[in-house]
Amino acid sequence: MIAPKQARRLRPNMPHYGILPGQLDSMLEWDWVEGQMAAARNYWVATSNADGSPHCAPVWGVWFEGAFTFGTDKQSVKARNIQRDNRAIVHLESGDETLIIQGKLIATQMSPELQKRMGAAYIEKYQLDPQIGETDNPFFRLLPRKVMAWLESDYPATATCWLFDE
Repeated sequence: MIAPKQARRLRPNMPHYGILPGQLDSMLEWDWVEGQMAAARNYWVATSNADGSPHCAPVWGVWFEGAFTFGTDKQSVKARNIQRDNRAIVHLESGDETLIIQGKLIATQMSPELQKRMGAAYIEKYQLDPQIGETDNPFFRLLPRKVMAWLESDYPATATCWLFDE
């Protein structure tokens, strides 16, 4: 799939890095994004502190039903930051296979059936039961606004951006 239904795929606006808007061959497809998000073990979540300073922390999470989802302690800095301002950036560890997602994190309300399926996804990936529903700690789902990705080995040809409708 080139792009999800609610997004358009284009070149990032980075002419000083040799990326030209009219060069559309070699751009990445959305399937690559989903594969990277599903396979990653660690994700970096960047939020803003109350004073506007940045806060970044690694988390475990799952690509679940087409979106990145993770849980955190309700008293963590990131949880408090998200409650105040849910704008965030999530990115992977690699600079060679770069994937940066800007968007909003929303608290996920889960039915018992959804809790069971997401718990199974965590157990399969991390061999760890996240005990969803057994605590009042929140799980967040990332709603993307902008995604940027590229392969360092074929940069700038693979530089791709997806912009999502609000």
